[in-house]
Amino acid sequence: MSSRSSVAPLALAVGALLISMFSYQFGASLAKHLFPQVGAQGATAFRLGLSALILLLWRRPWRRSGGQRDWRVLWGYGLSMGAMNLVFYMSLRTIPLGIAVALEFTGPLALAMFGSRRLLDFVWIALVMAGLALLLPLRGQMQALDPVGVMYALAAGVGWALYIVLGKKAGAAHGADAVTLGTSIGALLAIPFGIAHAGSALLSPALWPYALGVAVLSSALPYSLEMVALTRLPARTFSTLLSLEPAIAAMAGVVLLDERLSLLQWLAILAIIVAAAGTALSVSRPVLTEPLAN
Repeated sequence: MSSRSSVAPLALAVGALLISMFSYQFGASLAKHLFPQVGAQGATAFRLGLSALILLLWRRPWRRSGGQRDWRVLWGYGLSMGAMNLVFYMSLRTIPLGIAVALEFTGPLALAMFGSRRLLDFVWIALVMAGLALLLPLRGQMQALDPVGVMYALAAGVGWALYIVLGKKAGAAHGADAVTLGTSIGALLAIPFGIAHAGSALLSPALWPYALGVAVLSSALPYSLEMVALTRLPARTFSTLLSLEPAIAAMAGVVLLDERLSLLQWLAILAIIVAAAGTALSVSRPVLTEPLAN
């Protein structure tokens, strides 16, 4: 019974994280269709603003007393979320989705490396790095990538790392309301940029079905599911499992945005999937004793 009871929370956390990654990337693919009308800034405002509204109406966090909770970490979590989303969408204007996510993953990868202490951890991380090297167009094509887009994607990686670290602390302090409150704070950062860039175009009724889809698929659903995983997995494990994100993004780009991958890039996706699966299997015992990051 003890073995089964220890596996169940792990399975729940990994399953929630997998669903969130698929949802996030398909939402990002949908958001790219909004860029011609409202730009990356407007798409970010749609995404965080509408998802915050949905979560506020659903969760109604004002019914619960604030108490002596740590509001500083919540604001850090929300602002990192808003900045991460804004600069990531800015990168999508000029570089493919799969490559943007692969560059953004440098943040979680750094967390995984700093938090690893077992030899097996480094084996999986090395396999992820090999996969990323194949996924990125390093062989003479990197010069063709827009350097500003690359810098935006790397900046999103910094935001992603902060989101993981602060998200664990916000979840511990504010429970299920952390996502609602954090998304609302992120919206406060993103909406002014969207209004400044897109103006009245944000009020176009023709865009609202896309905007609602992006809000649900890219924020409301995945962030809620990620909080389930964040509060049940060590930061190292969570970060390594996120290595599936670039692979999922590349596949979403092929299916929804008509982007193309080479054979080597498909092999990279396979390597990343193997590494993520190995991480999930190897954490089944250490998760019982390894403390969550606080």
